[in-house]
Amino acid sequence: MDESRASHGLIQWHGTTIIGVKKNGRTVIAGDGQVSMGNTVMKPNARKVRRIGALDESGKGKVIAGFAGATADAFTLFERLERKLEQHRGQLMRAAVELAKDWRTDKYLRNLEALMIVADAETMLILTGNGDVLEPEGGIAAIGSGGNYALAAAKALDDYEDDAEKIARRAMQVAAEVCVFTNDRVTVEEV
Repeated sequence: MDESRASHGLIQWHGTTIIGVKKNGRTVIAGDGQVSMGNTVMKPNARKVRRIGALDESGKGKVIAGFAGATADAFTLFERLERKLEQHRGQLMRAAVELAKDWRTDKYLRNLEALMIVADAETMLILTGNGDVLEPEGGIAAIGSGGNYALAAAKALDDYEDDAEKIARRAMQVAAEVCVFTNDRVTVEEV
């Protein structure tokens, strides 16, 4: 069995950290820039968080997304999610559910190995290749090899910090200090 898969078929990603924080009317997604192949850092400044979907009044995408997993697979999923957002008039929850249905049932998509955190101004979700669309409790979500470290740090900071971006950045810093597959070159997007 491929070492990236857990015994129950869930994918365990080795190579990135993505965190989403929703607090006080702000939602941010942050991700590190490290791309690893085995124990070798191939690229230190990849951009794993981006804007997608219809543009807002400032000319930026209304949805932000971050991915953990295979890069080409993630870009395929970004494109598919953008199409679903167009089909469902920017309704993130509806687009995410429809993408998850396709991801789970389509033979081609089922082989894509990536996880995503997606958010708009109202909703933050985790999308998995198992067809899950999860809305994280407490407004904090994290995925990737350093995801649990970032999640724990963000939850600890949540009672003491009111700024979503500060929580996300500090949580990413903690993950970079602990996880060898996470670096400190962080990209942050906000809706």
